[in-house]
Amino acid sequence: MQRQPPRQIGGPFRPASAARACCLCILACVTGCAQPPHVRFHTPDEYPDRLSAWGVVQKQGDRLVLGDRVTVYDINTPLFSDYAQKLRTLWMPAGTSAEFAARDSFAMPAGTIISKTFFYPLNGGIAQAAAGWDGNVGELDLNRTRVIETRLLVKQDSGWEALPYVWRGDDAWLSLTGDLQNFALESGAGTVSLNYIVPTRNDCATCHATGRSGNLETIGIKARHLNRGYHGAPANQLADWQRQGLLRGAPATDSWARNADWRQGGESVEHRARSYLDANCGHCHNPKSATDTSGLWLDYQDHPPRRMGLCKPPIAAGRGTGGRAWSIAPGEPDASILTFRMSTTDPGMRMPELGRTLAHTEAVATVSAWVASLGGECGYAKARNSNPPIPPIT
Repeated sequence: MQRQPPRQIGGPFRPASAARACCLCILACVTGCAQPPHVRFHTPDEYPDRLSAWGVVQKQGDRLVLGDRVTVYDINTPLFSDYAQKLRTLWMPAGTSAEFAARDSFAMPAGTIISKTFFYPLNGGIAQAAAGWDGNVGELDLNRTRVIETRLLVKQDSGWEALPYVWRGDDAWLSLTGDLQNFALESGAGTVSLNYIVPTRNDCATCHATGRSGNLETIGIKARHLNRGYHGAPANQLADWQRQGLLRGAPATDSWARNADWRQGGESVEHRARSYLDANCGHCHNPKSATDTSGLWLDYQDHPPRRMGLCKPPIAAGRGTGGRAWSIAPGEPDASILTFRMSTTDPGMRMPELGRTLAHTEAVATVSAWVASLGGECGYAKARNSNPPIPPIT
């Protein structure tokens, strides 16, 4: 779309008018009255080198500014990415909306742009593994923030496409081959040297191709992930989407599934652990995925205990078992393959394989507590049995 030339009002443009216009522009920026960037959708043959060309999220001074009609959203339990914080946004063409689904990803119209910007707060120039972020973009001071990357999911007529952009200076640049950045990260366990990996375009497809077809899908745009308040307010995020015309076909709110925030102690340890596994593992480990042959299903549905890993021997984990016999040995997190693979940082054994180089020790503790709470016994002597008894979940 071509930009319209500015209208000339009140006769020819004079230097005095230019000075006054400049002052008004500066005043508008200071008072926050400046117009948001215009979002521009691009087809595959014209993907821009700079993120700013999309207009979804831009750097202006020491702030990130969102484009016109860009909606910030959050999910109950996020994917762990080496303790990075994330700004998530959604933009759909005017007059369109998402179609509600009870379990699956919402159907989104062509032209939709989803963005996820990864960043770390800084303290004395050192990146911090902060516990959380309230999602208030206006309070995000870039002088105290290290912004790493922005990933786009773009819905073309032919389906979703993934585009990674790496921030350098005042803009982010398209980097289809990914990137590697090394910097110090301070967490509760001390300061470590982090090799932060920006995924390649193919890496993005590895996680987002959640079905057997190989087509990319959204992961976080599901009712159970989005059913929550935001910015610390009790107002429901999905209900707000309905009011704004961004969501159609949703039933009564009391029928929506809801995952837990794994960090909140008010929920049961089972609900928190399974919510974490759903967000971090379930997009691959589910009965509809290309990796369903593993037989381990960790998406949040009512699967038989064996499918969830209880007393389930590995199929093709190789050395990834860590010498353990069962995916989940009830009551014994240290004897379970699941917690071992979450804990290790060895690239050949860790799970998830992509998206992290560090162990999420706090989440491992939560999942371990859930495994420890499970009743029953597998018995190593039964490992040769093709159908060992399944203990109940207590």
